[in-house]
Amino acid sequence: MNAKKYRPVPQPKMEKREWPSKRIVKAPAWCSVDLRDGNQALIDPMGIETKLAYFDLLVKIGFKEIEICFPSASDTEFDFCRRLIEEKHIPSDVTIQVLCQAREHLIRRTMDAIKGAPGAIFHIYNSTSPAQRKYTFNKSKEEIIKIAVDGVKCIKECMKDLSEEERNKIRLEYSPESFSMTEIDYAVEICEAVGNEWGWSKERPIIFNLPTTVECYTPNVYADAIEYFGNKISHRDCCIISTHCHNDRGTGVASCELGLLAGADRVEGCLFGNGERTGNLDIVTVALNMFSEGVDPCLDFSDLPDIADSYQEFTKMDISPRSPYAGGLAYTALSGGHQDAIAKGLAARAKMGEDDIWDVPYLLIDPKDIGRKYEGIIRINSQSGKGGASFILEHNYGYAIPKAMQPAIGNLIKAESDKAQRELQPEEIKTLFETQWVSNRSRLSILDFASTQIEGNKDSGSSEQVSCRGVIMLDGNKVAVGGKGNGPLDSFVQALSQTNLPKFNITSFSEHSIGQGSDTSAVAYVQITTDEGNAIWGVGKSSNVGRAGIEAVVSALNQ
Repeated sequence: MNAKKYRPVPQPKMEKREWPSKRIVKAPAWCSVDLRDGNQALIDPMGIETKLAYFDLLVKIGFKEIEICFPSASDTEFDFCRRLIEEKHIPSDVTIQVLCQAREHLIRRTMDAIKGAPGAIFHIYNSTSPAQRKYTFNKSKEEIIKIAVDGVKCIKECMKDLSEEERNKIRLEYSPESFSMTEIDYAVEICEAVGNEWGWSKERPIIFNLPTTVECYTPNVYADAIEYFGNKISHRDCCIISTHCHNDRGTGVASCELGLLAGADRVEGCLFGNGERTGNLDIVTVALNMFSEGVDPCLDFSDLPDIADSYQEFTKMDISPRSPYAGGLAYTALSGGHQDAIAKGLAARAKMGEDDIWDVPYLLIDPKDIGRKYEGIIRINSQSGKGGASFILEHNYGYAIPKAMQPAIGNLIKAESDKAQRELQPEEIKTLFETQWVSNRSRLSILDFASTQIEGNKDSGSSEQVSCRGVIMLDGNKVAVGGKGNGPLDSFVQALSQTNLPKFNITSFSEHSIGQGSDTSAVAYVQITTDEGNAIWGVGKSSNVGRAGIEAVVSALNQ
């Protein structure tokens, strides 16, 4: 690979930078450019009806500024703008934005498109980088400035026939289109010229949009450029600095966030990063990143799955399973260590208040805050740890597996997943668990069992006991057994000691109920330790509380 033909883009000379010590503490002004910048990047651009549905979605999410089209580009774009206005789709608190090159006939067509809008941002642009000046336009810096200023003059000329009220509904946005590759002082110069021509006003501030049309430097350099521009531009209180980040280097989100630290007031982008080449900034990610730090993004992503489904339907684009927040695997843990930590964190969280600080390991935010569910957070494959399968069994099916038993279950599930060479689904995990432990009668089973309570005698000093008798199937033979103990379980153990089964003691026992109402059963977990020192787990399940422990012993002996 020949790197000699590339060089870094010049970095603004900063005597002192303030942005590194700042934090994002409030939401910026958001502008969705899905219907224009995102739409033009689709293999099959959206039709008018689809764009209307998409517009309604953006309004529902809470966008107050929406770039809807390039009206002079086609009749479809022009007609869409007119339908929004004439059919009164635009809420009173939403401003539409239209894009236009700084060319007179395009400007006049665009002005016709926005007549009667409750509010509009006229977004005008021209390219400013050395390469664009040299190759595309063959013009000097002064001539490029003249293109921008003449464009503003034309907009003002078109507004002369409007009433003062109508003029006040139109705001100006100017983009030095290739800002990221433009000399920073020249970018300031051309924006100064545009501002002087339009007129500086605190009541109607001009928007200077500073795009990484091609993302060509690291996010910290973009932040330097934003801070430098904000310090150099005159009438800073009469203008709004807007970011418009592309993702050519894969750092669009970082560039936007550092740009906000550096003083930007506004963000343009698309849902899920749609846009030319590698896409525009993903507004969903930036907004939910803010949310994760306790900052209200002023956009509603509480039903993110529905938004994602609508986006995919409208654009015919897929959302990657690894996408932040919305991806199908965003709340999935396959690593055993992650699974165990998530299970413990969620268990602790269940005992906390709704507004307690979220600190569940590996989950940046609570999935339910954006319409995701806990089900499926842990998925099981051959790399999963001891806690993953137990989490599935507990949260999906009610089995409260003792911690000491979890490695045995994990080993079984990992081996089966490795054999299948794929992830195991929850129902498969339950079947494997119950086949191995709950219903395993490979060597020993109970054919008949009864127990009798024997009262103690104070005079003789004898204590209460339980006597049991029954018939078991052992290694294919029916065997009659009987014994006495301090309870049904102990008496059964004593009865088994008369057979050729290994001698053992019960070293751990726990029990809980499972199910509801008439379907409630008892589940018992028993660990037996043989005289040779082997520790073996068994699980019993029965509608009879006393019988569950006995079935657990049978289960252990069948392992």
